Amino acid sequence: MQSTTQVLLIRHGETEWSRTHRHTGLTDIGLTETGERQAAALGAKVAAFELAEVWTSPLRRAAQTCHLAGLGDRAVVHDDLVEWDYGEFEGSVTADHRVRDPSWSIWTAPIHEGETLAAVGRRADAVVERLVAVGGSVAVFAHGQFLRILASRWIGAPPDTGRHLVLGPATVSILGIDRGDRVIEGWNEACRLPGDAAGPAA
Repeated sequence: MQSTTQVLLIRHGETEWSRTHRHTGLTDIGLTETGERQAAALGAKVAAFELAEVWTSPLRRAAQTCHLAGLGDRAVVHDDLVEWDYGEFEGSVTADHRVRDPSWSIWTAPIHEGETLAAVGRRADAVVERLVAVGGSVAVFAHGQFLRILASRWIGAPPDTGRHLVLGPATVSILGIDRGDRVIEGWNEACRLPGDAAGPAA
């Protein structure tokens, strides 16, 4: 089995729910106008890599980002790249929960009618197994929390390590292999929007 050269983790561009910090799991929401501009700007950054494969979540915000970045015609949809199913917390905001419980976190809260963190970790493990078998670089268009968990499992860390890996919309992170060890080579790199010296907001 050959090892993947690099894995590009690409979070989708801004949506109305990401802009307002709402937990967005399986709700199939599209990009805002800013998100569309961000996705298009990703194209130049991703073009610098020689990609063996392009994968995308089936959810609209990820697939739309992939398309606007210029890779839609190469993309293969993988259902297990969808975002964490937040169950009853879908659409809610952490700050609202912390009015009642100042320590509340999606990473530690019991989730009913959704997906446990352990289950997302197992889903990420299956993705890692396929990635290491590719034998070339892969671009993965997906979602914030899932990509944070995927990166954690790539380096053999527990799924909840992802809570320490901030990931903004329309960012590129790079996973790789260094002397046989799976590593994180770059993280949360935003693309600069035309006319915006500061780049897109996280």
